[in-house]
Amino acid sequence: MTDPVVGVVLEGRYRLEERLARGGMSTVYAATDLRLHRTVAVKVMAEHLAHDPTFVDRFTREARAAAMLSHPNVVGVSDQGSDQGLVFLVMELVRGRTLRDLLTARGRLTVAEAFAVLEPTLAGLTAAHRAGIVHRDIKPENVLIGVDGVVKVADFGLARAVVGTGQTSQTGGVLIGTVAYLSPEQLERGRADARSDIYAAGIVLYEMLTGHPPYGGDTPLAVAYQHVHHDVPAPSAEVPGLPWAVDELVARTTRRDPAGRPLDAGAFLAELGHVRKDLGIEPVPVPTGRSTAGPQTLRPTNRPTRPRHPSDPGTAVLGSQRTDRAGRTSMLPAMGAGPTMNVNGRRPAVERVRPGVPQHIRRRRARLAVALVALLTITIGAIGWWLGEGRWTTVPELVGQDQNAAIDLLQAAGLDPDCCEKVWSEEFPAGAVMSTEPTGGGEAIRGTDIRLVVSQGPERFTVPTDLVHQPVTDVVAFLQDERPALQVATAEEYDNDVDKGLVVRFDPPAGTELKRDQVVTVFVSLGHAPVAVPDVTGQSPEQAQANLESLGFTVTRGEDGRSADVDTGEVMAVSPAPAAGPAPYGSEVTITVSAGLPLVTVPDVVGMTEDEARAALEAAGLTVDATKFFGNKVRQQQPAAGESVEQGTGVKILVAF
Repeated sequence: MTDPVVGVVLEGRYRLEERLARGGMSTVYAATDLRLHRTVAVKVMAEHLAHDPTFVDRFTREARAAAMLSHPNVVGVSDQGSDQGLVFLVMELVRGRTLRDLLTARGRLTVAEAFAVLEPTLAGLTAAHRAGIVHRDIKPENVLIGVDGVVKVADFGLARAVVGTGQTSQTGGVLIGTVAYLSPEQLERGRADARSDIYAAGIVLYEMLTGHPPYGGDTPLAVAYQHVHHDVPAPSAEVPGLPWAVDELVARTTRRDPAGRPLDAGAFLAELGHVRKDLGIEPVPVPTGRSTAGPQTLRPTNRPTRPRHPSDPGTAVLGSQRTDRAGRTSMLPAMGAGPTMNVNGRRPAVERVRPGVPQHIRRRRARLAVALVALLTITIGAIGWWLGEGRWTTVPELVGQDQNAAIDLLQAAGLDPDCCEKVWSEEFPAGAVMSTEPTGGGEAIRGTDIRLVVSQGPERFTVPTDLVHQPVTDVVAFLQDERPALQVATAEEYDNDVDKGLVVRFDPPAGTELKRDQVVTVFVSLGHAPVAVPDVTGQSPEQAQANLESLGFTVTRGEDGRSADVDTGEVMAVSPAPAAGPAPYGSEVTITVSAGLPLVTVPDVVGMTEDEARAALEAAGLTVDATKFFGNKVRQQQPAAGESVEQGTGVKILVAF
């Protein structure tokens, strides 16, 4: 039947050309990017999940997680969106096969080939761990091997960012993952960190060396029980001749206690390098097809080695309406400590004893049946507890707690911190929780996201110090655009060192921490303060000019004048006069230089008596030199009447009959 989605163009850009793979949660298509004319892979969420916010969030998280990474061993994600009811993300198209395909075709790999695949896988995981991302679904289906031998880690759909204590937790009380590769802490507590990916990578290494995962069973919970309660067996028990150092590496990376495993993928990669060096294993190309080492025979194991069937427990998606093929991601309740049995609540069939079966075999089967019934009873009780009150937990009171402490308390209560909305607060110190949604003290389902509102401390603003001495128009515009929370006022003041129109200072000073709506006054320079004009009368013109110019004045010399008080050649007057008060800095000052005594007009004293003539001449500022003959009348004068002479000039008069 033709896929109805093939041929659809998403967002007017990605034309779906061919269905490449289909899973329980999504379908992958080869597509053409019509804008860049390249072939890409488009992952489309299953239609029945597209309306579930939990799965849409997980799908979006995959795009964000992968987009954070730029590494040659991680499948690149370039776009994400929804169109025509289809939720999708756009990825790099890797031509080749998955590690699952390779193992199906080959059975198992040699040690050198397994290392060749695992090293780039760990390199990609190292990039994720160093970016704070836990993959949570490492398995052969998510390891892609290109036709060029390049290995890439794919499918970050279950990835979560690490917060607080360095762990992620389950969501909604449901554990999601592929049960054959889940770590004990994921199964028991629903929590995962980088060491959980290390466990899964160790299981993948075991499977590459032996051809199958270490555990099998009739139900996913039966497989999960073995992960929680049993150590992973040595690969050499399945494939004789494997080096003991390889057994030790598998054992270290799959320890049930996370503290005993390498810290992250980078540490695992370093240990892998040490083992390669100690064993002298030369690098080989990544296998992309059938092995050249010849036929390989797998030893019988304590679990079925038949090809996987849809009823295989590692492939079930519990709660769905169908069972899919191997490698599908599973969803099951977190186990908690203790035995676990099948989740559908059906009692296992007890095999009837056939005639002729030995007694010891019948007794063994009877004991097994009793154990299965007991285990089933415990499992049903655990599931009943979980579906009743077990999945509920109390939201802790977090207001006033430090952010990291609050995250620890939430995770200890089985809740997911949605961290963090940061807001300013005058009441709470920076890093303290101000409120939660839902509030503390109430009940919530385990795995619920608890929204944290965290204080950033008091909201403060500063005026940059480099705004001083800048034009006032530029400064005011900057403050209005970049510091709109502050109120800006301006004032003027004289400053002898700052040019007019430039900012002199701020009040409060620049660099001071200010509250929202606080007033900042910008002081603008009016230029140099006015200067008092000095009294330079009696000075020579050169000296007076030098003194005035030293104060910033421009000096001009007016027409010479005459003065009875100032000697000839000296300054007799200044304009503006000193008594008029300070003059603007740089303004013009005019000086007047004395050309001598004032001029007076000689009065006519001929015919006057000597006394009258003397009085008139002296009144005019002249001196009298009288020559007398007989008589008392002035008969002559010199200079003559009407002439202009300097004040103090002597006038000769002749007094006679």
